[in-house]
Amino acid sequence: MAMSLPPAQQTPEANPRVMLEPMSLRQQLSGLLERRLIQMIALAGLLTAVAARAMWSKFSVLDLDIWWHLKVGDWIIEHRGFPHAGILSRTAANRPWAAYSWGYEVLLSRAYAWFGLVGIGLFGTLLTVAVAYAVYWMVRSLSGKFWLACILATLSCSAFLFSLMPRPVFLSMILFAVTLTLILQSQRAGRIERLYWLPLVFVIWANCHIQFVYGLFVVGLFAGVHLFQQLAAKVGIVPDSVLLSKLPAGKLLLVFTACALATCLGPYTYHLYFIALAYAGSTFPYAFIREFRALNFRAVSHYVELLFAAAAFFILGRQKCVDLFKLSLLSVASIVAFRTMRDSWFLCITAAACIADSWSKDESAEDVEREPDHTFAQKAGLAAALAVLIYLIALNTGFNARGLDDAISSVFPVRAVNFLRQNPQPGPLYNTFDWGGFLTWYMPNYPVAIDGRTDLYGDDLDFRFFDSERGDASYVNDPYLNESGTVLLDSTKPLASILSGDQRFQKIYEDRLAVVFVRRQ
Repeated sequence: MAMSLPPAQQTPEANPRVMLEPMSLRQQLSGLLERRLIQMIALAGLLTAVAARAMWSKFSVLDLDIWWHLKVGDWIIEHRGFPHAGILSRTAANRPWAAYSWGYEVLLSRAYAWFGLVGIGLFGTLLTVAVAYAVYWMVRSLSGKFWLACILATLSCSAFLFSLMPRPVFLSMILFAVTLTLILQSQRAGRIERLYWLPLVFVIWANCHIQFVYGLFVVGLFAGVHLFQQLAAKVGIVPDSVLLSKLPAGKLLLVFTACALATCLGPYTYHLYFIALAYAGSTFPYAFIREFRALNFRAVSHYVELLFAAAAFFILGRQKCVDLFKLSLLSVASIVAFRTMRDSWFLCITAAACIADSWSKDESAEDVEREPDHTFAQKAGLAAALAVLIYLIALNTGFNARGLDDAISSVFPVRAVNFLRQNPQPGPLYNTFDWGGFLTWYMPNYPVAIDGRTDLYGDDLDFRFFDSERGDASYVNDPYLNESGTVLLDSTKPLASILSGDQRFQKIYEDRLAVVFVRRQ
């Protein structure tokens, strides 16, 4: 006769009545968060939120500079060449100038040629989403953690992404994230092969935006720190608290040299560096353009940026071994970003990378527990879902030709220009600084007196127009105003009120945005 086990010794298989111990709430939540579907929904939610913010605000078509970028792209396509002088301008037509963002401008030109205003808006929206995804990808690649990548991407982008319009600098953000990822992955693994991709990155970067110099600085800093450490190690002055260098300094210097040479592969070759130096030495943008000013901590994003940087310094400081490269880079990025709001991205992306790379720094590269990446099919599904969601957002935010046209008309002098089209007046044109870029595109028959290309006009011209616009007494002797036949001004500017009483000019049009004067004969 078969003997039965005592109840205490029965297994669940032997006695179905014996229930397995239920999973804890923490285990259930962990299992739920590890599901790919939940992760893809979360990532789609993050990117959709970014797209919704961009489409609702219509930043892409409200940017003051987007229009001259568009017109330059059209010029390059039409002439099948690259400008070397101040096209579109009458006051600086003979000054040397380089379209250093020509790659961005050609893409923008094609977006408008194929899809009109919606193409411009969609191009800017997708570029904004691409920045958010690049930050997510960088953190995911460095940390191997999906949810950490989502959290850091959300915090980082909330601090800088919507403080700027979608301009060529967004391409710098994306390529900077790629560069930093390759550098930190190479340092962690002690293998230099991944850095061989960097020259290709810099070929693209140097033909899209002038801030490729930021990336080149990072590569140079990385090579310099490793060279310093290896020289110090030979004389025995490297303390145990410093992370030792694993990469050959000689090869790193060759990579840096290759990257520097790669930046010269373009229509403007090494002249790009003179443009960068000119920007660094200019004073007008830092005095009067808001995005070039220092953080004033009047916005929540400024505090997020500060706390984000502090968290990165704290995490670096608590590591067993100090990483001189990351500490140096984070320090320089902090100085640059707190000096000008425009460069907040430089600090936020750097901080996110340092936090992500330090997350598992105590473990070797082989022992780091990495979550499996999403498959191609899952990424394709994400892209398809995102496309549908963006379409639905567009339907509910007026993101169409009419809605974008209305947004443009609320900011730019569309009605005043239409009046001048119907009632042509003699030139040359004198215009408000902020509207110059728009007028290069919407009123191309009148070369502008001034626009947002501060590198073209230089400090002297920029200050001259700004002083006249704000009603300084020197406006009487402004040669560009005195030779103008038509004057198109923002009606809120002091100069508009002054010219209303100036006998040399006659007001012929006015609406809530703009006022038009012509010179009396």
